[in-house]
Amino acid sequence: MSKEFDLGSLLSERGAERYELHARHLNHQLPRMLHTIGFDKVYERAEGAYFWDADGDDYLDMLAGFGVMGLGRHHPVVRKALHDVLDAQLADLTRFDCPPLPGLLAERLLAHSPHLDRVFFGNSGTEAVETALKFARRATGRPRVLYCEHAFHGLTVGSLSVNGEDGFRDGFAPLLPDTAVPLGDLDALARELEKGDVAALIVEPIQGKGVHEAPPGYLRAAQELLHRHKALFIADEVQTGLGRTGDFYAYQHEDGVEPDLVCVAKALSGGYVPVGATLGRDWIFKKVYSSMDRVLVHSASFGSNAQAMAAGLAVLSVMENEQIVAGARATGELLKSRLAALTERYELLADVRGRGLMIGIEFGRPRSLKLRGRWTVLQAARKGLFAQMVVVPLLQRHRILTQVSGDRLEVIKLIPPLIIGEREVDRFVDAFTAVMDDAHDGGLMWDFGKTLVKQAVAHR
Repeated sequence: MSKEFDLGSLLSERGAERYELHARHLNHQLPRMLHTIGFDKVYERAEGAYFWDADGDDYLDMLAGFGVMGLGRHHPVVRKALHDVLDAQLADLTRFDCPPLPGLLAERLLAHSPHLDRVFFGNSGTEAVETALKFARRATGRPRVLYCEHAFHGLTVGSLSVNGEDGFRDGFAPLLPDTAVPLGDLDALARELEKGDVAALIVEPIQGKGVHEAPPGYLRAAQELLHRHKALFIADEVQTGLGRTGDFYAYQHEDGVEPDLVCVAKALSGGYVPVGATLGRDWIFKKVYSSMDRVLVHSASFGSNAQAMAAGLAVLSVMENEQIVAGARATGELLKSRLAALTERYELLADVRGRGLMIGIEFGRPRSLKLRGRWTVLQAARKGLFAQMVVVPLLQRHRILTQVSGDRLEVIKLIPPLIIGEREVDRFVDAFTAVMDDAHDGGLMWDFGKTLVKQAVAHR
C-alpha cells in the first residue's frame, strides 16, 4: 500500500540529492556549471529580496529570478490571493465558459496602455512573443519579422527566430523568415520595410543582453516608419515591463510611443504561477479571431487559469498600493548614481547604464600596464571572464547573487526585486567596492581568474 503524499517529508528525505538529481535526470550541464563557478549553494528559504542557507546566513538577491520576482519572494498579498483562489474551488478551465478573473486582469492591464484594447493570456514570456508574431503575420498578411541585433525574445522556435544571439540559434535552423537590424538604425529599418514583406518589428526598449537602451527618439521614429509601410510595432516588455525601468512599461519613457502589440510576463506572476500576456489593438484581434469557427485558432490549455489570474491581479494591486513603480525609479536612480561615481575610482569600470532597477555595469580595458596585461590574458582566453570574476566573489564573499549579462560580455546586469531600498543599495555598493579594490590591488580574485582561463582553454 502506497504512502499518502507528503511534500514536506519528500523534501526532507530527498532534498539533499538536488544536484545529483539534476545531473542524472535534467540538464546535466547546469550542475556542472554551478559547481565550476562555486554557485552550488543550498538555499533553505527565501523572503522578499533575500535567501537563507542552512547555516542561517542571508544572501541578497540582485537577480530576482531573471526578473520574475518583481515583488520579491513570497509577498503576503500574492500568497493570500493564491490561498483564496484555491479555497474557492472554482470551476476552472472548463474551456466553455467566461470566468471573471481573466476579464478583470485584462481590464487592469489595459488601464496601463489605454491605446490597446484586448489581451491574450498564455503561460510565459516566449508564449507572449509567439502570440505577437502570429498575430502580426495574420493581421498584415506578411511573413517576415524584423528584430534588433543582440535581442533576446525567448527560446521556442518562433521567438528564437527573432533572437539576436547566434549561440542560441545554432543547430536549430531553419527558423521563421526574419532579418536583424541594428538597434537605433532607422536607415536599416527603412531599407527592409521598402521590400514590402515585413509584418512587424519587435523591440526590447532596453535590451536585456548588455543592458542597451534604444537611442532617444528611436522608438517613436521606428513606429512611424512601420505604420507608413503598414507594418506593426511590437514592444517586448517581458523583462522591462511592470515597473522594472521606473515606468509601468519601458516604452513609456518616450512620448508618443504606442506599440500595436505588447508582450508581458515574468513579474506578472508574482513569482508563483507562470503567466504571459499579449496586449493588442482591437482590429488585430478581430483579424485573428475573424469568425466563430476560428474561435480557437490561437489558444493555450493553461492560459487564463484561475491561479495565474489571481496572482496577476494581486501583483497589480500591490504595485498600486505600495507605489512600486515610483520606488523602483527612486531606488534605481540612487543605485545607478552611486555606481557611476565609482567609474573615476576604478579604471576597470568602463560604464554604468540603465533605467530604474535594470542596470548594466560594464568593464573595460584598463590604462595601467600591470592591469592591462592581466586583462589581455583573460580576453585572449575568453571574453567575459572578468565579469565572471566579479560575480563569483560577490556571492562567495559577500553573499550577493548577480549575473553576467550575456555570453562573452564584460557586463553585469542588476535586476533586483523592485522592493529593495537604501539598505540593499548600501550593501551592494559596499560589496562591489570591496571586489573592485581587490581587482585593482591584484588580490585573490586574479587567482580565481587563472582557474577560469584554464577552464576556458580546456573547453575550446
